[in-house]
Amino acid sequence: MKPVLVAVAFLPFLAGAALAAPPNGEQKTEFYDICVSVSQNVALCTCKADAAMTLIDADFMAVVIASMKGRPVENRYYDAYNTYIARSTQACGMGGA
Repeated sequence: MKPVLVAVAFLPFLAGAALAAPPNGEQKTEFYDICVSVSQNVALCTCKADAAMTLIDADFMAVVIASMKGRPVENRYYDAYNTYIARSTQACGMGGA
């Protein structure tokens, strides 16, 4: 594929990313509170909450929070959810490179 075609193919993704709202402070607090209640690991939950703020948007943060509360991840989010888990794990210094 020619470089110009590759660039054009990715434009919708770049435009969509620019329009997505970042997670808000309320979501970060809820994420952190649930994480600590489940894991009792303050350092990990602090890191994961900070990482989530840069890795995902507000809509997907709602998916992650729902999952932390025990709701199954819908099939349409499965790949994105697994990617988020891997990236947040790496951001917090755990897991492989």
